[in-house]
Amino acid sequence: MSSPQISPLPVSLDSAAVSLEERTLVRAFSLFTDAAASLERSYFRLQGELAGMRHELEERNRDLAHSLEQNHRMRRHLDRILESLPCGVLEVEAGERVSIANPEARRLLGLAPAPAGGSRRTVPEWMRQLLEQIEASAGETECLCGESGPQWIAIRRAQLPEAEGGSSIFIVRDISEAKQIEQERAQLGRRQALAEMSTLLAHEIRNPLGSLELFAGLLAGAGLAGEPQQWVDRVRAGLRTLSATVNNVLHFHSQPQPQLAPADLGQMLGALEEFTRPLAEQAGVRVELAHHLNGIIISADRHRVEQVLLNLALNAFRAMPRGGTLIISGATAMRSAAAVARVEVSDTGGGIASEHLARIFDPGFTTRPDGPGLGLAVCKTIMEQHGGSISVISQPGGGACFALEFPLPAGER
Repeated sequence: MSSPQISPLPVSLDSAAVSLEERTLVRAFSLFTDAAASLERSYFRLQGELAGMRHELEERNRDLAHSLEQNHRMRRHLDRILESLPCGVLEVEAGERVSIANPEARRLLGLAPAPAGGSRRTVPEWMRQLLEQIEASAGETECLCGESGPQWIAIRRAQLPEAEGGSSIFIVRDISEAKQIEQERAQLGRRQALAEMSTLLAHEIRNPLGSLELFAGLLAGAGLAGEPQQWVDRVRAGLRTLSATVNNVLHFHSQPQPQLAPADLGQMLGALEEFTRPLAEQAGVRVELAHHLNGIIISADRHRVEQVLLNLALNAFRAMPRGGTLIISGATAMRSAAAVARVEVSDTGGGIASEHLARIFDPGFTTRPDGPGLGLAVCKTIMEQHGGSISVISQPGGGACFALEFPLPAGER
């Protein structure tokens, strides 16, 4: 039995199938190529956009960094301004915590620096009570505070709206110096009023006082004896002390210009011994003259120089309540190639305490509760008006020596 014969497929059918597959592959490859090209173009476009975005981001980062740096610089600048302000700036939050306090605020209110770590300070109780008294928009309030001593401060308050945190801003100023000037001005006004009143009273007293001295002198020369003469001497001593006080008030508060004329210094010292004799007898003091100034002429207002000598003698009498010796000496001397007449008024009293020596010529300074403290201040003023000087040497228990120096005219020795 023979095998059946299989006829082969026609050649044209195989070729058609191959041609179809090729076209499919070509079309698929073409689509793949187009997709790849599109993908590549999208990739490059995406890369370009990404590069642009990166560049834009870098620019924005640079702008942001620059803005932050500017903000930091501005903040540091504002901090420096706040730190250097002559007034105190204090911010208190609603929770009673201090968020800002510059150095001047810390100094005026006695606040400690902010603690480490940025934590905020709690307002002390005394300061909280003080700040609660300050009403917003009510102007400045003056307060006296400070633990280290009296200190005047002025505080102004501004309240921030709730939308901005609701904090209270306090501006604090040191007005201690202004207050001191105000007090000194008021005190000066009171002193001027007192000086005017004192001068008026002194003028009113001086005229009848002169008459009383005249009549007392007439009584002293009337030949009285015994106790009546002692009464007259005491009256004369009291009147001359009162006259010296009145003249001190007039010289200190009015200070008219001296009427200079040639005057014999030796004669003035002799007149002083005679004028103070009733005072010396009443105080139990012996007066000794030991000078070499007779005939020495100075340019002086005689009455004012006599007032200086009288003030020194009265101070010496008061320094010797149990008696003693008042020594008035003098001679010419040379000071820096210029001739001067030097007068020394010494006593044997208790002396002057060392802590008082620097102040005894200050107006109002006195160690006597009943003294106005004008005598030595008047002496200094009168000596300066004459171009001279006054000084003192003293030791406690060793008496005191006041030295007066008057300039002498050229050729006078």
